[in-house]
Amino acid sequence: MPDPALLDRLRAAARANPANAALLEILPGLGLKQGFLAAGCLFQEVWNHRAGRPIGWGIRDHDVFYFDGSDLSWEAEDAVIRRVRAACACLAVEVEVRNQARVHLWYPQRFGPGYPQLASARDGIDRYLVACTCIGIELATGELYAPNGLEDLEAGLLRPNPLNHRPDLFRAKAESYQARWPFLQIMETPG
Repeated sequence: MPDPALLDRLRAAARANPANAALLEILPGLGLKQGFLAAGCLFQEVWNHRAGRPIGWGIRDHDVFYFDGSDLSWEAEDAVIRRVRAACACLAVEVEVRNQARVHLWYPQRFGPGYPQLASARDGIDRYLVACTCIGIELATGELYAPNGLEDLEAGLLRPNPLNHRPDLFRAKAESYQARWPFLQIMETPG
């Protein structure tokens, strides 16, 4: 269990972004199965705070994960994407919605083979390339999910995720983060 003070700092940094705060108000009402606000819109705010950058700096999109294995068609996911975008249109931010039950269908074409069929939205969060970026806020409860803890995130340590071991993709992602937040340190081995 992460240090409560560390949890409070992360929550405060994430919610300081008005788009994140609004999404955490809007999204629970949409009834997304196993819904999460995840990834960059959360961890990048921690790094922005540490670097003294403005709120929202460098955040390209706001990832929303859900898991619905009852219909793996693109049409079903697209209907959810359109519903979420319509509900969030007033925010003027990019919201990227993905059904984690479908990721194994398109991931190999974009990033290479070896991505398993997932069993939950948490499984999707667990598989980010950089271990400290595996975080999400559960929409139904507001609880923070951070399977690798928060210490490396706060310390700025970028380690490969052993659940998604892709050294070249990890290196490219980590270098991209480091270019934007130079205090970050790339560690080539898991912690």
